[in-house]
Formats: sequence, structure tokens, C-alpha cells
Amino acid sequence: MSEISIVQEHTLSPEQARAAAQQVAQKLAADYDLACKWDGDVLRFERSGVEGALSLEGQRAALRIRLGFFMSAFASSIEAKVAEKMRKVFVPA
Repeated sequence: MSEISIVQEHTLSPEQARAAAQQVAQKLAADYDLACKWDGDVLRFERSGVEGALSLEGQRAALRIRLGFFMSAFASSIEAKVAEKMRKVFVPA
């Protein structure tokens, strides 16, 4: 099992941060066929072999993804894609 952890600092309002998190979720859902749902300020996502959460904590977004055996082979490319998406969406418009 492999784990990815990404923390992105931001200066967005809570509403803007939630919209940015939703964009990250849509990218994850489209690229990796994940089911996503909000649980308060935490966006949870999962599918067979992948589970994780994107937490909005004040002025930072913390993403944690756990990959099963098969998906762990793709950990570095998944981390790079998701980190880039988070950098892009968690900046003020």
C-alpha cells in the first residue's frame, strides 16, 4: 500500500476553497473513476484500490490518498498530476 500526502497553502475564502476542492475532485473522478462526496469540510473519495480525503483547514488544503497494491505502481504520476492541479486551483482568481 502506498500513501500520497499533499498540503497546499492558500488565501482563498472558505467558499472559494470549497470550489477549488471541487475542481480537484472532478479531476480525480474523471481520471481515476472515483466517487466523491462532501462530509462537512472534508471531501472523501474512493473506488476499489483507492481511497482518500481532501480536508479544508483554514488557509490550507490537505490531501491524503491511499493506493492499493495495483495502483501504488502509479503513485508518482498520480501525485504529480494531483499536486499540479492543487497548485493551479488554490490560487486567487
